[in-house]
Amino acid sequence: MQALYAQLLVGLINGSFYALLSLGLAVIFGMLNIINFAHGALYMMGAFAAYFLLNLGGIGYWPALIIAPIVVGIFGMILERTMLQWLAGLDHLYGLLLTFGIALIVQGVFQNYFGSSGLPYAIPDQLKGGMNLGFMFLPIYRGWVVVFSLVVCLATWFLIEKTQLGAYLRAATENPTLVRAFGINVPRMITLTYGLGVGLAALAGVLSAPINQVRPLMGADLIIVVFAVVVIGGMGSIMGSIITGFALGVIEGLTKYFYPEASNTVVFVLMVLVLLVKPTGLTGRAA
Repeated sequence: MQALYAQLLVGLINGSFYALLSLGLAVIFGMLNIINFAHGALYMMGAFAAYFLLNLGGIGYWPALIIAPIVVGIFGMILERTMLQWLAGLDHLYGLLLTFGIALIVQGVFQNYFGSSGLPYAIPDQLKGGMNLGFMFLPIYRGWVVVFSLVVCLATWFLIEKTQLGAYLRAATENPTLVRAFGINVPRMITLTYGLGVGLAALAGVLSAPINQVRPLMGADLIIVVFAVVVIGGMGSIMGSIITGFALGVIEGLTKYFYPEASNTVVFVLMVLVLLVKPTGLTGRAA
């Protein structure tokens, strides 16, 4: 049972990263109709931003949780203004190819300077150690990652689905001409939305750094699984991405316990099954 609980915890942690990353992808696709294949590289940049802040600026984990997503989000907004905005109205394939190229360039630059091995990033003193729950030993930092990720995901869902700003964002994607008539700067709103999605990926990178170390290819290891999560939940569905991210993390953890050989493929098997039954995903809507 100890091994089962340990795998469930690992599944919840992975699910936290899946949920944050797929949430950022869902925000970008749902609001901008861009398939952002650079998401994994931007996740990696979030982890490296925290590493640089600590080792070059002496800025610890807690400020990095705020600063790193803002820095990477600004980088994402520059990408959107200089490159992605010219793809508006074109086929999704163009955005996918462009962001895939950006991902290869970013990962190649970091790999050239830092190699492929991981760089250590220390757990903050306040979150070291663990708690004995009776049935298992829970490392405090891993519990923090799960809880904090869930709070951020739900706050993002509330922002987009339940606030006036979120209503403006949704309206700008469906009828930008009408929204402009109300005096709202639609291009700026689109840029900020892309920055938000990228910032969520960077935040996941900061949370991941003490667990998985900081590596140039850390995003490449996750991005395919995260795309599968988004497809299962429904492309552009905010709540679908959150629920599916955590659920698939747990399912993956259980598979590692009961049938380890299938743990790397279970997500994709589920994706195929879901698409056969409901091509729009679990919570997606037909166009």
